[in-house]
Amino acid sequence: MAPPSPTNSVFEKDDEDHDDLSISKALRAKVASHPLFPHLLHAYIDCHKVGTPQDVAHLLEGIKGDHVISDGFLLSADPELDHFMGTFCDLLVKFKSDLARTIDEANIFLSHMETQLHSISNGPAATTNNTHQPDEVTGSSSGKDFSREEKEANECKRVNEVRELKDNLLRRYSGYVTNLKHEFCKKKKKEKLPKEAKQILLGWWNIHFKWPYPTDADKVALAEWTGLEQKQVNNWFINQRKRHWKPTEEMHAAILDGLYGPMHE
Repeated sequence: MAPPSPTNSVFEKDDEDHDDLSISKALRAKVASHPLFPHLLHAYIDCHKVGTPQDVAHLLEGIKGDHVISDGFLLSADPELDHFMGTFCDLLVKFKSDLARTIDEANIFLSHMETQLHSISNGPAATTNNTHQPDEVTGSSSGKDFSREEKEANECKRVNEVRELKDNLLRRYSGYVTNLKHEFCKKKKKEKLPKEAKQILLGWWNIHFKWPYPTDADKVALAEWTGLEQKQVNNWFINQRKRHWKPTEEMHAAILDGLYGPMHE
């Protein structure tokens, strides 16, 4: 017996779509009623609070207050769902910590730079204002010459201080800036697929769950429907099979029969 060929259309029947919607609603209800759901929601909101304005943070804190964390039994009758909820909570807590540390480092860098620039901009100005006082009092040409020389000396000093500040900033904070660039690049590379595209791929996946291997023609069609590249479609199915699919013993037997003939002969 050969495995079923995955050549059907993405959306075959309305009743299948209705069944998928019912299953999705049931899963959502199961997650929402899990004892760890308040923990998951709190961790999710804490991630959104990092770096947000104070008024928005108060609104998010109010949402947390509507879902009180219980100190009771935190396990359900579904061990697989328990593992998923616990792992997801831990990931959100770690993500919030990493995000807060990155923002704190950026704030420290900006604050230090602002202080240095403020001290430089105020220093030469005060000195320049003081150098004009002897000219106004004496009015002598020698005083003017002296003031001009002193002004030039102050200007050179200011340029040297700015250059020194730039060098110090590069030495002390180039690592932070580089890390921030890497983080932003990683987040950009790890951007999720559009929601509409993912729904189309999941629709195909649910219909062909017994054998989720799209043909080249299927991949071309899915790429057109989703607006993705064929490589993105192919990678999504590879990752999806690794995480959420395992061939049954019947499938193994069917594959072996197709390759080597029936084993019982």
